[in-house]
Amino acid sequence: MSGDGDTKLTTAATPAASAPPPTFANPAAPVTPPRSFVHRYKTLLIVGLVIVVAIAAGFGLGRLGKNSDKDQDRLVLYGNVDLRQVDLAFNDSERIAEVLVQEGAKVTRGQILARLDTSRLEPESAAAEAVVEAQQSVVEKLHHGSRPQEIAQAAANVASAKADKINAQQQWTRLAALTTLTTGRAISEQDLESAKAALDSAQARLTVAQKSLDLSRIGPRKEDVAQGEAQLRADRSQLELSRRQLADSELVAPCDAIVRSRFLEPGEMVTPQRPVLSLAITDPKWVRAYISETDLGKVRNGMRASIITDSFPGRALSGWVGFIASVAEFTPKSVQTAELRSSLVYEIRVFVQDPQDEMRLGMPATVFLELAPGARSKR
Repeated sequence: MSGDGDTKLTTAATPAASAPPPTFANPAAPVTPPRSFVHRYKTLLIVGLVIVVAIAAGFGLGRLGKNSDKDQDRLVLYGNVDLRQVDLAFNDSERIAEVLVQEGAKVTRGQILARLDTSRLEPESAAAEAVVEAQQSVVEKLHHGSRPQEIAQAAANVASAKADKINAQQQWTRLAALTTLTTGRAISEQDLESAKAALDSAQARLTVAQKSLDLSRIGPRKEDVAQGEAQLRADRSQLELSRRQLADSELVAPCDAIVRSRFLEPGEMVTPQRPVLSLAITDPKWVRAYISETDLGKVRNGMRASIITDSFPGRALSGWVGFIASVAEFTPKSVQTAELRSSLVYEIRVFVQDPQDEMRLGMPATVFLELAPGARSKR
């Protein structure tokens, strides 16, 4: 019995000893996908890349074929609308009386936009005018010379002086003869000297009267006339300055424009350095664009152009190339592409016909320049 029991135990233990030990999954170890799944994934990835490349190539070729003729026919530029601006200021320092326009108002050439207080300028102008009138009379008097009545008066003075001289001459002659006859006893020496002095005085008065008559007949000196005329010119200049200051009290529009800004209000003190209004000149307008050196030979002054803006995409305005810079410059900072920022370009101005005044300062615009056959062949 013992032998049988040992045999059974050995037989039962043998399968347990030959069986492999149990295995447990390691959470840290990577899970290896099946080989068939990896192969399918690589195949799909390669096929997808091939399809993307084929689509991109087809799109590029199609676009090249679509735009090649179009690019050869015209040159497309991008820029912004630009126009001239005027800051208006008064010429004098005075207080503003009134401002007659608001922002956005359309003004015409010669229109009065603002006025200064003229309570002090008007009396100054009136005083200057009176001074000119007075000096004008003086100059006319110098040119006309002495009046006939003045000459006649001078002649009468000469005649009176002659009579006084004759009387004094006769008085002295009688006294001298009487002194000789009486050997000085009838006439004193003092009376004789007084008679002689009276004669000399009468002679002097006659000479003065005669010279006055001569001057009356000759008229004023030419130097006096020139001095009077120079003073008149100076007075007239002062009058013109006063009138100019009075006229400058009105701020006038120099051309047709639109009021962009209104800086000062009535009651404020102005100076020539402080503008009151800013005007935008609506004609001419132009699109400021930049062109590379390779395309510079295709553009010329007077070339016709079409301009389209984002605000009016379906409407093209007519224009022409009016300015091409002769000096290259770096691409403006408004162009944000890194490649273009370091490029040298040339500024051009494409003037625009905008009768409806729809284009605004700084508005982005696209310019189409129709190229000549010779310019297309150079491409």
